[in-house]
Amino acid sequence: MNTKNHKLYLLLLALMYSTTGLASGDHDHENEPTIAQTEHADHDDADTDEHGHGEEENTVHLSDEQRQAAGIEVEALELHPLAEEIEAPGEVSLNAYATSQITPRIEAQVVKRFARLGDDITEGQPLVMLSSATMAEAQGALLIAAKEWHRVKKLGKQVVSEQRHLESRVAYQQAYSRLLAYGMTEKQANQLVNNSAIGKADGSFTIMSPQNGTVIRDDFIIGQMAQPGDLLFEITDESTIWVEARVNPGLMRQVHVGAPARILSSGKWISGKVIQIHHALDEVTRTMAVRLEIPNPGDHLHPGQFVTTRIETGQSDQTVLSLPTDAIMRSPDGDWQVFVEKEPGEYEPVEVEVIRQIPGLAVIDGLAPGTRVVIKGAFFIQSELAKSSFEVHNH
Repeated sequence: MNTKNHKLYLLLLALMYSTTGLASGDHDHENEPTIAQTEHADHDDADTDEHGHGEEENTVHLSDEQRQAAGIEVEALELHPLAEEIEAPGEVSLNAYATSQITPRIEAQVVKRFARLGDDITEGQPLVMLSSATMAEAQGALLIAAKEWHRVKKLGKQVVSEQRHLESRVAYQQAYSRLLAYGMTEKQANQLVNNSAIGKADGSFTIMSPQNGTVIRDDFIIGQMAQPGDLLFEITDESTIWVEARVNPGLMRQVHVGAPARILSSGKWISGKVIQIHHALDEVTRTMAVRLEIPNPGDHLHPGQFVTTRIETGQSDQTVLSLPTDAIMRSPDGDWQVFVEKEPGEYEPVEVEVIRQIPGLAVIDGLAPGTRVVIKGAFFIQSELAKSSFEVHNH
């Protein structure tokens, strides 16, 4: 066989084996599932999991006893009018109507203190003892006048003249009133008169607290000579405070006394109300001051603190769906969700969009009016859902 025929023979052999391999490959692929068939099978498996175990994972079943123990409450969603508000910066200040300043009425020396900064004080509690020469003179004059008045009363009008009886009575009343004006209480003055002890007229007296509250200032020291009007103590009841909201004058027609209001402090909204409206512009900010009264449980708000305020001005024509903030939970992927009652004792998480939050309520979207939603006990249902999901995945 010459070289040319040998090459042709090898080429024919190569073509024959190539054809045989292709036929064998096609036959094998016919017995294997196609890509589409594989994806379809996977999809069927996913559907089985989703509609089998998946459905169980996303549904919580509770017995009557569990619902009662957890305090589960369900309510049908209803549309409500949306409140309109104006927003303004504000500053926390003392409630001046619940604050007292303790000052001496005469020149006196500080002898002893009974209260300190931060102390909780009750009305009538001793605060500070003072000593004054002016008070000593007044105490002595009261003892003399009281003794004379007691003698004149005992003799009666049959023995002393009407004029003498009147002069003695007036002298006693003036001496008694002078002690009260200098800072003694009626109880202290009566004790002095009833004891009739000359040694007690030493000029010492104790200033009592005029109200319940907390000591927020006590800038003095023992031995200090205090002048009339010097501030010794400042006491305030911090259960309610004021917030001065600075409102644009152009919006003042929408603000009314008694309107609901709220402030944002440390990420939390606190509800209150408008109690007063100023009638003069601030010379610096050119704004109008609106005074809000805000409850302050726990003493978390303090004078000088800046906050954001919102004041309701009425209700708009727009209606919205709202739920208590405790009814809205975070899903595992971070979205907001609520629990919808499919039937009594069966609850399913449904994602919603939180459009706006107001104190105690959240305005939502994503559900139809009439949907029955858990408004109390959502945290318990979420914990039960988490436990059931954990158990399913462990299996």
